[in-house]
Amino acid sequence: MTESEMVQVLEAVLLCATQPVPAVALRTLFGPTREMSDSDVTRLLMRLQSEWAERGLELRSLASGWQFQSRPGMREYLRRLDPDRAPRYSRAVLETLAIVAWRQPVTRGDIEDIRGVTVSSQTVKTLLERGWIEVLGHRDAPGKPALLGTTQQFLDDLGLKTLDELPPLELDEGGVAPAGLDAHIPSVAGVGDEEGSGAQARSPE
Repeated sequence: MTESEMVQVLEAVLLCATQPVPAVALRTLFGPTREMSDSDVTRLLMRLQSEWAERGLELRSLASGWQFQSRPGMREYLRRLDPDRAPRYSRAVLETLAIVAWRQPVTRGDIEDIRGVTVSSQTVKTLLERGWIEVLGHRDAPGKPALLGTTQQFLDDLGLKTLDELPPLELDEGGVAPAGLDAHIPSVAGVGDEEGSGAQARSPE
């Protein structure tokens, strides 16, 4: 099999995959008779990435593997094709998610100290069910509170490979995330759902 044919195989697999595909899984595509190192697979993926440089899709290396994604400039047109709105999350949910992402590992009490309001069980449950946060362990303190952190799914949904790629997060003087918080997480739906938005989300949950 030529290198061009191997690139075509990777292209077909990645275009048909519904989830990011780890490089170790891509190595197995070419069978036991062909020795493929991680660097070999990476070189082929970089070639494929280059071939798609001027197209509407781009090949991205994410936390859990490689995946084709639409370029940011295509989002407006894709929304026209599927007018149904994605779930929209309240400011409380987004603030809680941001605090977990930038300050992890944190407990629910830590989040409440930063936000200055009580964090409802439903807010944490929403993030757990969405697959964006998980319990990493428990703090050695009275009650053994759960330590929360983000998941690979969170990074994948944001198009990131590691947490180091998160932009700096600034908190206002009151220790509460500013109104533009959702701009830091562009792949997440905007603020405002049935839980309420703006001032409503600022009250104790």
